[in-house]
Amino acid sequence: MSSQTSSHKPRVAVVFGGRSSEHAISVLTAGAVLRAIDRDKYDVLPIGITSDGRWALTADDPERMAIADRRLPSVAELAESAEGGVVLPVDPTNREVVYTEPGAVPKALGEVDVVFPVLHGPYGEDGTLQGLLELSGVPYVGSGVLASAVGQDKDYMKRVFTSFGLPVGPYEVIRPREWEKAPAAARKKIVDFAAEHGWPLFVKPARAGSSIGITKVDDLGGLDEAIEEARRHDPKILVEALLRGREIECGVLEFADGPRASVPAEIPPVSAHDFYDFEAKYIDSADGIVPAPLSAEETTKVQELAVAAFEAASCEGLVRADFFLQDNGEFVINEINTLPGFTPISMYPRMWQESGVSYPELIDRLLQAALQRSTGLR
Repeated sequence: MSSQTSSHKPRVAVVFGGRSSEHAISVLTAGAVLRAIDRDKYDVLPIGITSDGRWALTADDPERMAIADRRLPSVAELAESAEGGVVLPVDPTNREVVYTEPGAVPKALGEVDVVFPVLHGPYGEDGTLQGLLELSGVPYVGSGVLASAVGQDKDYMKRVFTSFGLPVGPYEVIRPREWEKAPAAARKKIVDFAAEHGWPLFVKPARAGSSIGITKVDDLGGLDEAIEEARRHDPKILVEALLRGREIECGVLEFADGPRASVPAEIPPVSAHDFYDFEAKYIDSADGIVPAPLSAEETTKVQELAVAAFEAASCEGLVRADFFLQDNGEFVINEINTLPGFTPISMYPRMWQESGVSYPELIDRLLQAALQRSTGLR
């Protein structure tokens, strides 16, 4: 870590955008985070990653990082140059960030003390960026390489939870090689799964989020189209049985004495949508109920499960854990999100606000925890 004096404000690089299908959601999150960071306490350097992977210097302008007329923002629109690039040295002895443009002398942007990655999906939330930051020796907010990878891959996430005795719903996985070499056998695997667990099914990319690429399939007729839609986002797909019950979410935040759970929230059924899909979340702004109308026993149980999921996957910093409260009164873990959204309507900050941790305090707590945590094995 670079030397700090009482007059030195830690420099935060907020890294956002990225190459995944959740690019726009990451830009929305970055805008909200940039608004919330205490500028009297931190210096801020916004760095956007374009959809094709270029690291760009962007304006510190949260107002341009919002949905306007149902149109989603992008890093390409925010970048100060169409060709310039930001370079983070892969050298633990050097935190100097450099900006380069064709035909121009490289410009030093100063050292970075901590990175707040608000990338969602592959190439950012999945351990790839975390690995780069580990090599660079730069502290960062959130989980490390392993937990980030587990949290992104719903197949291995469920395997980890099962190995720790945590409840998951019925699912089937179709790996890329299965579909490429024997699509008929892979399709039969899904049909057999439906015969055992019934229709409808949910077909989804195994390593995507924000409900992108997910299709609710009511019968055999819609299966092939659903598979192709999921495979557009990820060659590995997940098939899940319908779990009848209520959608409950719970936030986990790491404190000095360990992880704690927030009050839970409930995602009510959205009448205009088949399920809590992308448009319901971000375009039509479906409202969650915070706190969820649960009994004291149910609240305690889901909080315990959320912390257990956090620990099982070796998470750090923060997690949003999503559950179904089934009609029989039992909770089932749907998934965890190691870098949950921080948009104004996102459930994670709303749950912590209701738990007594304001949005700016939440950001500050995450940054302070990252600054105090070393990179490397820990």
